Amino acid sequence: MVYPDTFEGFQVDGSETWTTFTKREGQIKPKPFGDYDVDVKILACGVCGSDVHTITGGWGPKHFPLCIGHEIVGEALRVGPKVTLIKTGERVGVGAQIYSCLDCKQCKNDNETYCRHQIDTYGAIWPDTGIVSQGGYASHIRAHEVRDSSVEKKDHLLIVAKHWVFPIPDALKTTEVAPMLCAGLTAFSPLVRNGAGPGKKVGIVGLGGIGHFGILFAKALGAETWVISRSHAKEADSLKLGADGFIATADKEWNEPHRMTFDLIVNTANSSDGFDLGKYLSLLDVHGRWISVGLPEGAGQEIKSNMFMENGCLIGATHLGSRKEVLRMLQLAADKGIHPWVEGIPISEKGCAEAVMRLQKNDVKYRFTLTNFDKAFST
Repeated sequence: MVYPDTFEGFQVDGSETWTTFTKREGQIKPKPFGDYDVDVKILACGVCGSDVHTITGGWGPKHFPLCIGHEIVGEALRVGPKVTLIKTGERVGVGAQIYSCLDCKQCKNDNETYCRHQIDTYGAIWPDTGIVSQGGYASHIRAHEVRDSSVEKKDHLLIVAKHWVFPIPDALKTTEVAPMLCAGLTAFSPLVRNGAGPGKKVGIVGLGGIGHFGILFAKALGAETWVISRSHAKEADSLKLGADGFIATADKEWNEPHRMTFDLIVNTANSSDGFDLGKYLSLLDVHGRWISVGLPEGAGQEIKSNMFMENGCLIGATHLGSRKEVLRMLQLAADKGIHPWVEGIPISEKGCAEAVMRLQKNDVKYRFTLTNFDKAFST
C-alpha cells in the first residue's frame, strides 16, 4: 500500500480570494510521521461555519495558503508502530482539535479542549516544525504523536494516537456523521455538561447547523426542547426536527409567557445584531444557565449585572467537547437513530466554493458534507 509523503488538497491563498480554491498536488506537507501517529485517507468532510470565518478573515489573520475542514471521516490508512488502539482499515473521524498535551490538569480531567497547548486541526503551527496544520478538504490527514518522554512517565498517554481519532459506529452514515465531529459536538457538550435530560426544559437559540443538532441531541437526551428564533420562518423545520415548542422574538412581549421556565438555554446564534440579551436571560429559572457556543464576529452583547440578578442565572460558554463526550455522542446517535439534515456536495474547486458561499448566505438546511473524495484525488 502506498503512503504519500505529501497530500493533495484544495487550498485558499488569502482572505481577499476566500471563494477561490486551488487544487494542489504534493504541496501539502504534514508533520513528520511518528510512532504514535495515524494517517487517515479522507472519505468525506463537513463544511463548518468556522471554515467561512477563517478564510474570510472574520476571526483575524490566518496562516495561508490553507486547506480548511475539520469534520473529517475517513479510513485509517497507516498506523505508527506503537499504536495499539487503531487498526488499518477502520473507519474513523477527526474533529476540530488534533492535539493536546494530555498531561496538564485540564487534560487529566477530561477537559482537553481547554489545554493551553491544544492545536487546531487546521491553521495552527506544529511546535518545533513550523509546519501549519492543514484540514480535511484534502486527500489525507495525519493525527498527532505524543512525546516519547511523556509516554514513559504516564501509561495513560499510550492512548494518545487514538485520542483525536474516533471510531465511527457502523450504524452512522459517513455523510451524516461528519458534521457531528464539530457542529454536533459543539451542541452536545453543553447539553450534557449542564444537565439536559428528563424533567429539564432546554432552549436552543438559533436554528442553524449547530442549533439543529441542539434539537436532535436535547430530545435524544430526554429534555423538553424549545427553539428560540428571530421569526416564525423556521418554526415548521423546528417541529419536524422534534422540538416541543417554538418562540419567535419578533412577536410582541415574546418573553413574558415563558419567564423563569427554562433550566438551560444554549445559544448557537451566529449574529448578535439586535440581540436583547436581558429578555433571553429572563426566560431562565433561578440559577438557570445560559451557555453560548456561537462565535459571532464583532463586539458582541453588552452585559450588565441587572440582566441576571432577578433570577440569579449563570452565563457561560463551552468549547468543542472531550473525547469521552465524542464517543458518547456518536453512540447516542447510533442508538437513537439520529439523522441530521445534511446536503452532500462533491468536492472540487467549484464544489468547495459553492459550499462556503452558500453557507455564508445561510443557504443550507442545515449542514453540508463534501463527498466523492475518491474521484477527486489520485492517492
